Amino acid sequence: MPEGTKAWSGRFAGSTAALMERFNASIGFDRKLMDVDIAGSVAWARALARAGVLAPAEVDLIVGGLEQVRREMAAGTYDFRPELEDIHMAVEQRLTQLIGPVGGKLHTGRSRNDQVNLDERLFLRRAASELDRALRQLQAVVVASAQAHVAVVLPGYTHLQQAQPIVFAHYALSLFWMLQRDRGRLADASARADRLPLGSGALAGTTFAVDRDALASELGFAGITENSLDAVSDRDFLLEFIAAAAIVMMHLSRFCEDLIIWSSAEFGFIELADAFATGSSMMPQKKNPDSLELVRGKTGRVYGSLMSLLTTMKGIPLTYAKDMQEDKEPFFDALETALISVEVFTGAWETMTLRPERMAAAIDDKALATDLADYLVRRGMPFREAHRVIGSLVRRAIADGRALASYSLAEFQAHDAAFGADVMSLLNLEASLAQRNIAGGTGPDAVNRQLAQARAALAAGTAG
Repeated sequence: MPEGTKAWSGRFAGSTAALMERFNASIGFDRKLMDVDIAGSVAWARALARAGVLAPAEVDLIVGGLEQVRREMAAGTYDFRPELEDIHMAVEQRLTQLIGPVGGKLHTGRSRNDQVNLDERLFLRRAASELDRALRQLQAVVVASAQAHVAVVLPGYTHLQQAQPIVFAHYALSLFWMLQRDRGRLADASARADRLPLGSGALAGTTFAVDRDALASELGFAGITENSLDAVSDRDFLLEFIAAAAIVMMHLSRFCEDLIIWSSAEFGFIELADAFATGSSMMPQKKNPDSLELVRGKTGRVYGSLMSLLTTMKGIPLTYAKDMQEDKEPFFDALETALISVEVFTGAWETMTLRPERMAAAIDDKALATDLADYLVRRGMPFREAHRVIGSLVRRAIADGRALASYSLAEFQAHDAAFGADVMSLLNLEASLAQRNIAGGTGPDAVNRQLAQARAALAAGTAG
C-alpha cells in the first residue's frame, strides 16, 4: 500500500479534506495506547499463526517489526501526524514500512473496533493498579497519622456546628475506610474489564479459527467476552473506572474542605507544611492551602469526565460509531487528575502539623449535652423527656454565659430532681470518650481496635 494511502481507501475515489483529517484524528491523544496496542498486536500475530493464517517466519518478522516500532515510538521523536488517524493505523503503517507487505497481514480477522476495546482494557488494568497503589500509600499515611495522634481530642461536627468530642485518630480512620471502599470499586471495575474482546471483529466475530481462550490467557485476561456485539459496544468498564475515580475525588474533596477550614486563623487546628502551601502576591502574611483547594477544584473536572462519557454513550445504537472515539480523553484525564490529586493530598496530610491545644480549647462543653441526656435515660427517664430537660439546661447556660461544668450539683438538681451526685463525673472529655468504646466508636479502646483492623487490612492488601 503506497505511503499516505488510507487502509480503508479502496471504497473512495476522492481524498479526505485537510479539515476532516484534523477533525477525525485521535492520534494526538490515543498514542498513549501505543504500548498496549503493540502488545495486543504481538499476541494477535501469534494467534493467527496458531490458526494457520500466518507462517512461523511471518510471525517472527511481524513481531520483530512491532518491537522496532515500539522502540521508535517510545523514543519520543516519532512524528504522529494527523493523517495517521489513530495509534492503530500509525503502528500498522510503520510496521509495513519496516517489513514490507507481510505487515498488511497483521490486521487479518481484526477490526479497529475490537482492537481499541482491547487496548483500553489493557490500559485500564495498568491505570487501576497505579491508582490503587496511590490510594494504598495514602491509607498507610493515614494509619501512621492516626497512630501518632490517637490521644488528640477535637470537636466533632454536624452541620459545621459542634456536636460531640472525638479523637483525631477516629477522624483520620474515617478516611481510611472510605479509601478502602474506593479500592474495592477499582477492583470491581477491573474484574469486569478482565475479558478479552479480540476476535469480535467489527461486530459479528472473525471468520478465522482463532483460539480466543488461548489469546486471553496470553494477554493475562480471566476469560473472553461472550457476545461480539456487546464486546465492541462496551465502554462500561471505562465508565466504572471514571465513576470510581469521581468518588475518590469526592472523598478527598470533603477532607480538603475540613482541612482548609481548620487551617484558618479562626480555627488554627492544623498548619500545612510550606511544601504544600502558597503565598499571596500582595499580602505578605498569607499562607494559602492551595494544594487542598486545587484537589477540591479538580473534583469537578473528574465529574465532568464521567458526565462527558455517559452523555456520549447514551445515544449510540449498536454496535460502534465514531462518537466512541470521545471515550479516551475523559478516561485519560480522569486518571491523571485523580492520580496527582491523591499524591498531592497524601503529601499535604503527611506533612501537616496538628495543633492539639487549639483543638482541645475549641471544645465547648455543651458538646457533652448528649451524655447528660443519656445519663437521665439510664435513670429511667424517656429519651424525649431527657432531650427536653437537657435542651432547657443548655439554653440556660447560654443565657448565663456559663459552661455546664461550672454548675454545682445543687444547681443541676434545682433544674431537675433526677440528677444525682454522679452527674458531676460526666462533665469531662475523658468520661465522654470512655462511654463510646462500642465497636466503630470514638472511645480509646474502640479506636485502638479499629487501628489494628486498618493495619491488618493494609498488610493483607485487600480492598472492599
